[in-house]
Amino acid sequence: MSDNDAAGDGIEIREVAVDSAEAAALLRTYFDDVAGRYYGRPAAEAELDEAMAADPSDAFSPPHGAFLMARRGDEPVGCVGLAPLSEGVLELGRMFVLPAVRGRGLGTRLLNAAEEIARGRGAPAIRLNTRHDLVEARALYRANGYGEIPAYTDGPYAEVFFEKRLR
Repeated sequence: MSDNDAAGDGIEIREVAVDSAEAAALLRTYFDDVAGRYYGRPAAEAELDEAMAADPSDAFSPPHGAFLMARRGDEPVGCVGLAPLSEGVLELGRMFVLPAVRGRGLGTRLLNAAEEIARGRGAPAIRLNTRHDLVEARALYRANGYGEIPAYTDGPYAEVFFEKRLR
């Protein structure tokens, strides 16, 4: 799947292996960003290792999951994953855009690409959870048709829950 530089900004979105070295490096940057916000300080390397081990990204692997990476040339600049939940519903996670390219619509493009894959797999809906302090993420989801729903998981960092019906 690729959006073939839909915005004309040199950024392309493609499905990649979540266990590739490139994906692992971007996911570490993602964990660093969200952990730093949570702790209110930069996360230590050991804290990142622990967080990534406690919350692995395996579920974003085919055939049931998917991991999308946005690149500008050879540089990864964003990502999003889909993992199976139940009854065909997919869970969106690892939504991340590097700070240097935020505010330019890439988050919406990543969401659209994930929704395209979910529709192609016949998923009736996408669900996700986020934290209260991730204000930009919550605003992005609302602006793209995701509505708040009751909790569907009791994960330690799951505080706000959203769903978008796809059909």
